[in-house]
Amino acid sequence: MEDTSFFTDEELTIMRSLYRRLLTSAGDSISKEDKQKLRQHLHQAIEANCMQRNSFDMNPIIRDLQTAIIVSEEIGMKGSCLIGIMLHDMVKSNFFTLESVREMYGEDVAVIIKGLVKTSELYAKSPAVESENFRNLLISFAEDMRVILIMIADRVNIMRQIKDSQNAEDRLKVANEAAYLYAPLAHKLGLYKLKSELEDLSLKYTRKETYYQIKDKLNETKASRDKYIKAFIEPIKTKLEEAGLQFDIKGRTKSIHSIWNKMVKQKTNFEGIYDLFAIRIIIDTEIEKEKSDCWQAYSIITDMYQPNPKRLRDWLSIPKSNGYESLHITVMGPEGRWVEVQIRTQRMDEIAERGLAAHWKYKGVKGESGLDEWLTSVREALENAEDDTMKVMDRFKLDLYEDEVFVFTPKGDLFKLPKGATVLDFAFHIHSKLGCKCVGARVNGKNVQLKQQLKSGDQVEITTSNTQYPKQDWLNIVTTSKARNKIRLELKEMASKQTDFAKETLQRKFKNRKIDYDEAILMRLIKKLGFKTVTDFYLRIADETLDVNEILEKYTELQKKESEAHEEQTYRSAETYNLQAPREEIGAKEDVLVIDQNLKGLDFKLAKCCSPIYGDDVFGFVTISGGIKIHRVDCPNAPQMMDRFGYRIVKARWAGKAAGKQYPITLKVVGHDDIGIVTNITSIISKEKDVTLRSIGISSNDGLFSGTLTVSIEDTSRLDALIKKLQSVKGVKQVSRS
Repeated sequence: MEDTSFFTDEELTIMRSLYRRLLTSAGDSISKEDKQKLRQHLHQAIEANCMQRNSFDMNPIIRDLQTAIIVSEEIGMKGSCLIGIMLHDMVKSNFFTLESVREMYGEDVAVIIKGLVKTSELYAKSPAVESENFRNLLISFAEDMRVILIMIADRVNIMRQIKDSQNAEDRLKVANEAAYLYAPLAHKLGLYKLKSELEDLSLKYTRKETYYQIKDKLNETKASRDKYIKAFIEPIKTKLEEAGLQFDIKGRTKSIHSIWNKMVKQKTNFEGIYDLFAIRIIIDTEIEKEKSDCWQAYSIITDMYQPNPKRLRDWLSIPKSNGYESLHITVMGPEGRWVEVQIRTQRMDEIAERGLAAHWKYKGVKGESGLDEWLTSVREALENAEDDTMKVMDRFKLDLYEDEVFVFTPKGDLFKLPKGATVLDFAFHIHSKLGCKCVGARVNGKNVQLKQQLKSGDQVEITTSNTQYPKQDWLNIVTTSKARNKIRLELKEMASKQTDFAKETLQRKFKNRKIDYDEAILMRLIKKLGFKTVTDFYLRIADETLDVNEILEKYTELQKKESEAHEEQTYRSAETYNLQAPREEIGAKEDVLVIDQNLKGLDFKLAKCCSPIYGDDVFGFVTISGGIKIHRVDCPNAPQMMDRFGYRIVKARWAGKAAGKQYPITLKVVGHDDIGIVTNITSIISKEKDVTLRSIGISSNDGLFSGTLTVSIEDTSRLDALIKKLQSVKGVKQVSRS
């Protein structure tokens, strides 16, 4: 691996260092023979110069080495995964075939590479996946758990490396996708350390000022925080040592992203957030004594500090589905401050830091993690979903972050469900046939309805009826993807049977009454009756909401009317023919904007929430219907759109001014309450060339007036000039654009 045409001198040094570090980390998980082959193949690929750098100019070999090290050192996966990461770019570049990899390195490596190549192809055009490919990406993830873990590691690696990149546009896309997709995935898989890093880096790249403001505040308050943590910890240390426990205790400052999240949710500033840190106690003990030692530590701490019973989280007795085990308590510390304390063992801490890979290492201690079941439900949800991709994505994200409740059957079997799950969700969770026949349940001995939400510890006995069948409104009751998909499937099958029955009934009536059947006339009648789909029409016949005899009468009336109209049209004079002048299309069809990669002529609309005009810094947002809405960069909704739907953001810029084109904008004027001030304002606007006053609304309170003006104007330069003139009016205190 000495070819310098592919590497800069600095990259060569970095590559050699990373390669040695990876081999040391991999240890015996990669055989000597495979190490030699891998080195040889990497050398050949470099000489062939067949692999491409990404939009951040990252060297693919170095990027793969960095990702492999994260997978090995921070997630704990070795062997086949590391070889797969190093070879997948070669297969993607057609330097090797998947079959040749299978022969040289085995089936396991080939499976990983197949998944990585499949996901990489979805990123071929852009550093963030386009919205229509999200479903395909998630299905690829769901096929092999290891592919998800490698892709998370790769995204962490990219986020670490792009801090100095000049490609700000792609960095924003990558950062938004990291927060929207990869951080929730890392959370679900128990990779809490990497999840926090992804969220923090995403905040750093998308809200730089906010990130550094919080970081600076944390640095400013570090000394007083450390002093408080020390005062809180010291007496606990003494008591735990007296009890004979072996442990490590430390204070951990919460991530910048989680602090920002609290500030947004609580609508407060940094100073209003009190729980900036948590105390973690890690006990060194044998597996058999884990629970008893953790509860002993809990007892010691709650004897010293008053606990908040509402904030006890017991994941010792029943671990989370991602394998996470810990005991969380919140106690009243010195100075009347609430402090969160996490109690766990070294084994539990490793699982909490490394997630799934560490859980597999200890597999058998606590049984299955429940993630196979989750992956199955993901596959079903994505493959069967009829909703648009965005609705699927929103539900998928909710499923990722959802807390769990634990409920029991009358026999004592334990089931995990998402928080907010209902009796109907539980019935479908056990079996789809049970769900379809469910009429209610007995929860803790009391009869409850289908929509009853379940709480941890509930004992649930489902009641059924053979006359029960799924109904449309059940979709509003259930919260889980599994239940929703089963209900949709059943409704679809029922509708299909009812539609076939109704068709046969109608056609039989046509035949009995000897009426000529014309499908085109029937379709027009269905539309005239107000039905959006033919299926709805037949379903109303099936449930006897529509009378078939009345339908036939209306059909014959329409048939007769259309026949007469046709005859009348045949004998119309040519003199009555009127040529309609084509209407000139204006607005969105004018090429005043260039969208994305120099595309012109795209159908777009200007967003009403921020009313952009020529000259504003703008971006495009791809709507669910496929059209594009143009927003100002400083639109109040822009941060939320970029956070949640960064992959639907497209670049937009003004290309040329359309002659006479005007844009509506709203101005807010505040000033002293004087009837003359309004006259002066309207007078200025009326004198302005190419500015039209469309509406004005005035309200007054305590000697001040507030006016809302809607004007049509050509561009930002004219708007700035107008605002300056309005500000110069005597009595006007403030003029701002809404």
